[in-house]
Amino acid sequence: MTTLSLSDQAIAILRGNDRGGYTVPTEGLYPYQWNWDSAFAAYGFAEFDLPRAWQEIETLFSGQWQNGMVPHILFHQKDDGYFPGPDVWGTDKCSGNAVSSSGISQPPVAATFTRALFEKDIAFGKEKLEALFDKFVAWHGWFMRHRGESGAICVTHPWESGRDNAADWDAAMANVDASNVGDYTRRDTSHVNPEMRPTKRDYDVYLSILYFARDNGWDEQRILDDGLFRVADPTLTFTLLRANRDLKWMGEQLGRDVSEIDGWIVALEEGVKSLWNEDIGCYDAKDLRTGLFAGNVTSAAFLCWYAGIDDKRMLPHLERFLIASPHAVASLDPTSPHYNPKRYWRGPVWVIVNTLIGIGLEDAGYRSEAERIRSDCARLIEGGGFAEYFDPEDGTPAGGGVFTWTAASWLAWVSKDPKEA
Repeated sequence: MTTLSLSDQAIAILRGNDRGGYTVPTEGLYPYQWNWDSAFAAYGFAEFDLPRAWQEIETLFSGQWQNGMVPHILFHQKDDGYFPGPDVWGTDKCSGNAVSSSGISQPPVAATFTRALFEKDIAFGKEKLEALFDKFVAWHGWFMRHRGESGAICVTHPWESGRDNAADWDAAMANVDASNVGDYTRRDTSHVNPEMRPTKRDYDVYLSILYFARDNGWDEQRILDDGLFRVADPTLTFTLLRANRDLKWMGEQLGRDVSEIDGWIVALEEGVKSLWNEDIGCYDAKDLRTGLFAGNVTSAAFLCWYAGIDDKRMLPHLERFLIASPHAVASLDPTSPHYNPKRYWRGPVWVIVNTLIGIGLEDAGYRSEAERIRSDCARLIEGGGFAEYFDPEDGTPAGGGVFTWTAASWLAWVSKDPKEA
């Protein structure tokens, strides 16, 4: 199978998952527009259809709330095959937006990929960026106001992290009473082997946290004061720090005042330090209710370079991960008792996270490490197609198939010559 044929397949996946201005992650399993999935989609579209790439970002911001938040799901069309749908989230009366959506956000990678679109054709992109810039500022400001009280950025729901069932959330989730969620029917396990998905207990907790926020009108102050889950997260902290750096650069190209963004960058550079767990010598999630670290080394910690933090203390962990699995980077330390090579975020390799890690390593000058990750991604895709994620031990595809963000990552980073990337 040639690189060209794989690129053609990737383009066909993005076209096939296009629903007219936005892409779904994959048919059936995820029938709506997801936040960071769409940012990756734009990154991929930019390789062959730049106007369509900009449209993806514009459609994402069509669901922005009046308070600045950009939701993690936009329910553009009704689909009974997904749970929990818009009727469960109950956000229509508080979002200030006609587009039905979830009530939480997701890792803010959109500004970084929007910069990539802008740099491809600055003359074409300037008008597009002018219309989007203030919306990005409002979204990033929302994170700083409502998720940044510890210095680092926290999540109020495991889904907000993008790493739904990561071991980072286990202790905090164990403290959530999920006994009253009632009966419900999951749809995800009808599309994917249940052994590859979060457990029933996980879903009970997810819904319990959701119901609390919904029943309190998605009031951010109430969620801050009394919410069931609040954990400082390396993924959100590192991606927002990188996104703020890129937003500042774009603002400078437009001649905008970026002093507020400068302040956010300084605050996050300081806040990142609060995620360093001396006991394991690694960046780690921290439960803001108990003050306790999760105690896990995950792929999220390697996003430090993506955030512009060249922390050489992380290199031994990265080297260990590269040695531990034939296919790197595992989403959880393979030596962890919680490691499972096939269950979602508890071990499998995610090409999209590898792409972010690889971009960061290249930026920091760690070319050989980035190339190892790039070549591993290429082998996984060549052997297993454009799956949602992969087993780090035998490389078998897992989760959903013909996945938008895996195809986009192939087009924009994995298949690229290192010098071109």
